[in-house]
Amino acid sequence: MVDDDLGATVAGAAWANLELQQASMIRLLGELVETESGSDDFAGLQAMAARLESLFSEFGVVVRVPAHSPGIDNLVLTVPGRERGLPHVAVLCHYDTVWPRGTLPRMPFRVDAAGIARGPGCFDMKGGLVLLHHALRELYVAGVPARRDIVVVFDCDEELGSGSSRELIATVGRDAVAALVLESPLPGGALKTVRKGTASYRVDVVGRAAHAGVEPERGISAVVELARQILAIDALNDPAAGTTVNVGVVEGGSRINVVPASASARINIRVATGEEARRIDAAIKSLEPSVPGATLTVTTGPGRPPMVRTPESVRLFERARAIAARAGLPDLGQGATGGGSDGSLIAAQGVPTLDGLGPEGGGAHADDEHVVVASMPRRAALLAGLLADLAR
Repeated sequence: MVDDDLGATVAGAAWANLELQQASMIRLLGELVETESGSDDFAGLQAMAARLESLFSEFGVVVRVPAHSPGIDNLVLTVPGRERGLPHVAVLCHYDTVWPRGTLPRMPFRVDAAGIARGPGCFDMKGGLVLLHHALRELYVAGVPARRDIVVVFDCDEELGSGSSRELIATVGRDAVAALVLESPLPGGALKTVRKGTASYRVDVVGRAAHAGVEPERGISAVVELARQILAIDALNDPAAGTTVNVGVVEGGSRINVVPASASARINIRVATGEEARRIDAAIKSLEPSVPGATLTVTTGPGRPPMVRTPESVRLFERARAIAARAGLPDLGQGATGGGSDGSLIAAQGVPTLDGLGPEGGGAHADDEHVVVASMPRRAALLAGLLADLAR
């Protein structure tokens, strides 16, 4: 076996094997989807963590890293290579979903006659977990030699901004030769080499309550103050620079006959560059009240830096594309997305990163969430080839 063709050889053989295992992949996807694991579903997260620990321990050591609540853990799998001290290959996954417990009766797991699998979390990203398991199994069964460790993070709160796993991802990113992210791909299966950065803010305004009919002059309207601030915040949008500023949730007041004493807004930011992130951050943090007597507080929430396309990430993509071509897999494209992922966190450390390696499908976070079953064997085969190539 020629070294340069290792990844393609592994991918081609894995594809042939996995086409015969499509039913097994569907069964595992169904099992994972039916283990509800919304980000705030502690019992579901515990059950999913236990299942993943059992599922992946055949490939190496699984270590639990305590997360945001007692009994909830991030997981780290280390698939050992032959040589110590070499930079490892990092793989990022998450096992939480946006769907609350009780969604399954309304959106049961099912596969229709067209080969489309549906169910909460199937595309984002339990389908990616299925691909990883089968890709590692192909490497294990084939006895593919690996010099480097493969280190996999299973994040329990990615949908909440990865608050409990950031330090863990930073640790795993240290000395990594490359990072592969099992998030969903772009339409047509294109990989993600660019992601917008994300940020979130909360603006709280305090005024003074008064009777709206008897003595409104004594009141200070927090809602009026917030409305003026929202207009200023909305003006920060810059579509030409790829910057979107969305005031997504607004709350305020108590009764229609009371001058409102409090109001708040929650804001989501998407930026293409660090420069824009700094501009928006400075502008929001410098907001000042315009209504006399009102006070204003800005709180920063979770966010992620932009994932910028670099020469190193382009070379990694071209490596994946060459493996796919030599193995006879469909041609790979690359593109950008406004969504956030853990890929942005590890790419910010200077690690060449390929995101969007999950199965094809669509409808992430929506009622029509789905996976194209026919894509699962070939996407798992591509992942097996990439892991073999990078870990050799």
